Amino acid sequence: MLFSSIPFLYYFLPAVMLCYFAVPKKLKNAVLFVFSLVFYAWGEPVYVFLMAASITFAWGFALLMEKAKTQKIKKIFMIVSVCISFAFLCYFKYADFFISNFNAATGLSVPLLRIALPVGISFYTFQIASYTIDIYRGDAKAKRNIVDFGTYVVLFPQLIAGPIVRYVDIAEQLEHREHSLEKAAYGIQRFCIGLGKKVLFANAFGELCSIFRESSEQTVLFYWMYAAAFMLQIYFDFSGYSDMAIGLGRIFGFTFLENFDFPYISKSITEFWRRWHMSLGSWFRDYVYIPLGGNRVSTPRWLFNIFVVWFLTGFWHGADWQFIAWGLFYGTLLVIEKIWLKKWLDKAPSFVSHIYVLFFTAIGFVIFNSVSIGGALEDLKGMFGLSDIPLSGTETLYYLKSYGLMFIAGSLLATPVIKNVLKKINATSLGGKIIAFAKPIGFAAVLIIVTGYLVDGSFNPFLYFRF
Repeated sequence: MLFSSIPFLYYFLPAVMLCYFAVPKKLKNAVLFVFSLVFYAWGEPVYVFLMAASITFAWGFALLMEKAKTQKIKKIFMIVSVCISFAFLCYFKYADFFISNFNAATGLSVPLLRIALPVGISFYTFQIASYTIDIYRGDAKAKRNIVDFGTYVVLFPQLIAGPIVRYVDIAEQLEHREHSLEKAAYGIQRFCIGLGKKVLFANAFGELCSIFRESSEQTVLFYWMYAAAFMLQIYFDFSGYSDMAIGLGRIFGFTFLENFDFPYISKSITEFWRRWHMSLGSWFRDYVYIPLGGNRVSTPRWLFNIFVVWFLTGFWHGADWQFIAWGLFYGTLLVIEKIWLKKWLDKAPSFVSHIYVLFFTAIGFVIFNSVSIGGALEDLKGMFGLSDIPLSGTETLYYLKSYGLMFIAGSLLATPVIKNVLKKINATSLGGKIIAFAKPIGFAAVLIIVTGYLVDGSFNPFLYFRF
């Protein structure tokens, strides 16, 4: 079930809110747990059993760790629990990748399993792993109530597209959280912002990407339009889902950490990855990079640590070589910046740094959105005019004019310019009154317009089936 769908907006969400606020405090987690399972089972009921098994194993091993009499036994329980969680992920997400590459390397024909990927398994596996490791480290106490723990794992606002919520960040909120009209109002507003990003902007740019792929006119300009469109599509889609998750969480009393901070205004790739999908970056930092030694090791080992993290980051996103290439591409850029380029970028004019970031981000996302390594190379050749194609064409110019205003609006909204202008207006007495009056009207208008798009059956892709 998608947040940007009629069943979710007008059936599921009202039902869960009605039940949640009708029951006493001690039953609220149970309501969220049951409805989250229904949410997950909407498209693939059989995988609820996989999720239940993941929850049960992690919950049980966490209790065993706390009862362990020696640190060695505790560590064994932690390793077994983490291995079970990642075994599920590897089997469902990576089995066919390993089989196909084994066949290619050996010339054999081992049949592929062709297993459907459970939606959200990458996200909840990381959440379970962080919980297990934090219990082992002593950073958190094991949850005795399996329903409360299950609520943490399957909480529907962030289940299918993040952000990756760490147990230590909401452990207290699972037992004690406050509800208020103010929090609910903020949550609804934040949800509407994310919904608008997804349906009105991400879907529009996604449609242009599909038009490009289906077009018979391949030009250099069209390739760059496609690259820019996908950059904006994935930003508005992913940050939109994060906004919706944060908003829904606030309605139910949870405060999730921010996941995006206007990454396209960055002046370096290092800064970009501090602003983009921040929950994933912090997860790899705390559970992979620092345990490997971080930067407090010899230079060769430090570089090795960076490439391990970025290899895994790419592989986490998808079971194919273009995702690994994408991760290593950014790992290479980050190493170059840390060794040499960052000092130069800090002294360079801001517009030069911004162009540098946007240029390499465009290349990175073209690799990311390709169907294979060969497809990525073809796209990059097209972008740089190495495929014997014209610079422009009639169809290219038509779509440039058709989507020109959308590109301008999307580019502005991907920066804090409009947010800062509204903040300044709100700081004045008259401006504050106008914004207070216009806010509910604006959000209601977004909901009505989005509903119209969804009823009309407009283009509404879900980018996270691969994750």
